Amino acid sequence: MAFYQASAQKQKPKFLTEPLISNIYTADPSAHVFNGKIYIYPSHDIDAGIPENDNGDHFAMRDYHILSMDYIGGKVTDHGVAIDIKDIPWAGRQLWAPDAAYKNGTYFLYFPVKDKKDVFHIGVATSKNPAGPFKAQPQPIPGSFSIDPAVFTDTDGSSYMYFGGIWGGQLQRWATGKYDANGSKTDLGHDNEPALSCKVVKMSKDMMHFDGKVKDVVILDKQGKPLLTKDHDHRFFEGSWMHKYKGKYYFSYSTGDTHYLEYAIGDKPFGPFTYAGMLMKPVQGWTTHHSIVEFKGKWYIFYHDTELSGKTHLRNIKVTELKHNADGTIQTIDPFKAS
Repeated sequence: MAFYQASAQKQKPKFLTEPLISNIYTADPSAHVFNGKIYIYPSHDIDAGIPENDNGDHFAMRDYHILSMDYIGGKVTDHGVAIDIKDIPWAGRQLWAPDAAYKNGTYFLYFPVKDKKDVFHIGVATSKNPAGPFKAQPQPIPGSFSIDPAVFTDTDGSSYMYFGGIWGGQLQRWATGKYDANGSKTDLGHDNEPALSCKVVKMSKDMMHFDGKVKDVVILDKQGKPLLTKDHDHRFFEGSWMHKYKGKYYFSYSTGDTHYLEYAIGDKPFGPFTYAGMLMKPVQGWTTHHSIVEFKGKWYIFYHDTELSGKTHLRNIKVTELKHNADGTIQTIDPFKAS
């Protein structure tokens, strides 16, 4: 018995970093630098007692807490509930991964939530304080759908939203441009077709609407061909992010069922993007979702795993440094320490 226990202890994973907070479960961290501080906009996981399934019904989040820190490694402040699902007039259930932006004196919180008919759309709430509280608009952004909004503001002041997630995120149900409640539950069975794509759209000047048509984020392999559905190690699934480095646009995303964070590089916010490599190896837990931010001359990746709970739907956020190589590629991060 003693030998078995010792073996089990040796097999326990050694994590690269520690959870940023442990008083609540957090996931999907969108990090931004506002007023010289780091603000983090994560999901707030709860144990709702719902069995796990491919639709993600067990991810039954109901509010958002905003976190902040003065520096990496510093104290993390939980600013409490920034917005609750009961204060979103059109919301039904499941407040999933949010993001935030700032423009002209106003902070914007973007969030996906299912409406009263159980269809995901993306809403927006506003505040004069990056820590909230936020007040939601009475309706979702017109023309929005699916999940995982990520808003990128370019150096010229133009802002773009990247969004979408397949399977439980319902992106596959919008293949015709209209929602099909009886559509495929996954992307499986279409192996040799171009993979379902993340969406991108320019934001209006008031940051409340889409300015123009929603477009596909085209990810090409190194031969210039679109990634195929069967390429589960490289194709887009959910959790997109955009950052700009030395004039290039880095579109990063999760592969979902193979649990990688990957990235592709392009010359414009709309792409196309050429697959460039793996950003991070699989974390402990089913989902992987991240953000990338520059702070005081260094780059950092915020991500999550399940170190605290050991369960897939009760996650905790973390941060570690991200390094660009001289050729513009990114060093792959292993979320575990070498034994």
